[in-house]
Amino acid sequence: MSESPDSVVRTYIQSHRAAFLDDLADWLRIPSVSAQPDHDADVRRSADWLAAKLRETGFPVAEVWPTGTGAGAGTGADAGTGADAGAGTPGAPAVFAEWPSDDPAAPTVLVYGHHDVQPAAREDGWHTDPFEPVRRDGRIYARGAADDKGQVFFHTLGVRAHLAATGRTTPAVHLKLLVEGEEESGSPHFRALVERHAERLAADVVIVSDTGMWSETTPTVCTGMRGLAECEIELYGPAQDIHSGSFGGAVPNPATVAGRLVGALHDEHERVAIPGFYDGVAELTDAERALFAELPFDEEEWLRTARSLATLGEAGHSTLERVWARPTAEVNGIGGGYQGEGSKTVVPSSALLKLSFRLVAGQDPDRIERSVRDWAEQRIPSGVRHKITFGAATRPCLTPLEHPALQAVVTAMGRAFGQKIRYTREGGSGPAADLQDVLGAPVLFLGISVPSDGWHAPNEKVEVDLLLKGVETTAYLWGDLAAALGRTHR
Repeated sequence: MSESPDSVVRTYIQSHRAAFLDDLADWLRIPSVSAQPDHDADVRRSADWLAAKLRETGFPVAEVWPTGTGAGAGTGADAGTGADAGAGTPGAPAVFAEWPSDDPAAPTVLVYGHHDVQPAAREDGWHTDPFEPVRRDGRIYARGAADDKGQVFFHTLGVRAHLAATGRTTPAVHLKLLVEGEEESGSPHFRALVERHAERLAADVVIVSDTGMWSETTPTVCTGMRGLAECEIELYGPAQDIHSGSFGGAVPNPATVAGRLVGALHDEHERVAIPGFYDGVAELTDAERALFAELPFDEEEWLRTARSLATLGEAGHSTLERVWARPTAEVNGIGGGYQGEGSKTVVPSSALLKLSFRLVAGQDPDRIERSVRDWAEQRIPSGVRHKITFGAATRPCLTPLEHPALQAVVTAMGRAFGQKIRYTREGGSGPAADLQDVLGAPVLFLGISVPSDGWHAPNEKVEVDLLLKGVETTAYLWGDLAAALGRTHR
């Protein structure tokens, strides 16, 4: 009796496990910290390393793409060097790889991840050198082990296991990878990179492998991320701080105006009180609420993680609904007037507010900006000059539960983990929405990291068994996606 495809996949993974982990350790030794200019050469070295490893894996195309103002289009193994880098402000390089299927009718899948990492130093509280991987108790400890090198790298062994199990010489889908080099620095050049290479990046679906699961025992797939809009409101009153006895109560006080704006931001039910803020919001269905309720959520434990004493938020919604599926407005900073020891009785000359808005499906960042501006300007009295500045926004992304590509991801994970896969969303924001927006393709999330992995923290780690479950999932996924999208792709 011949082996089943699943058995072939698992046997292949186990026989190549040691080499896979050794290769990952080599990559983790490269301190590709994009936020620190001293590591610019290391970030480039990381990109070069990955491009070479992808070619070794079997990708016929693996290029390093420069980013930044004036960056040229990468071509081949030496893309982004010399004249290709162009003039202007440089960014950290990305890696693009492509492995076409021999089936011309196959759908196209783009995998996104990033190869840059957060800063790390032994004195931050690491038990060992953060860039010298340590294997202990079924884990790998190193910066980037989970976020995001480990979750990018499992695709290399996964595609080889897919070929071994199917007898194919090319993947069942047209497979593309885009591995960014600036995610940990806010992805300042990412959207421009995607726009510049939109034709080569075109895909029927995007898989983001920069995410996690609920826990080691509750595997989940994320169905969406919130968007983000941020603004700064500068308020100016008197030309300088003035005596509150001589002038207070007779001239506008910018710090008071700042306080009134904050006070008007929410109503008594903790709903955002900006007119038009909820226009277009995609409300949760009863089915989605029920899926959230299936998760083993311990609110007391969650509060301990949040280092907070009580929950508070929009009335009528659970805690998970508030952080995953509802829009928010937060005061990130407020300042103005005397902040030193003792008193200084002045009317301050200026005040400052920093606000951020997490957005959900159906909300448009441009419309939110207009609404916030109108709301603020109606509440700022004459005699107070103001400046409202918005930064670059991130759009929300959400994949419908019934989408065939999402069901393919759930099916592949279920085969790998041998249990029911549940659903989550992500309360934060990321560059995945740029891929959805520019490429017009749905974004799906496939990650195996768990909360204990310590992203951005000292002693970051990845669970080896879960990492290999990620390998196994992708070994099944390409065939499942080809079947699910074969009749519907562009």
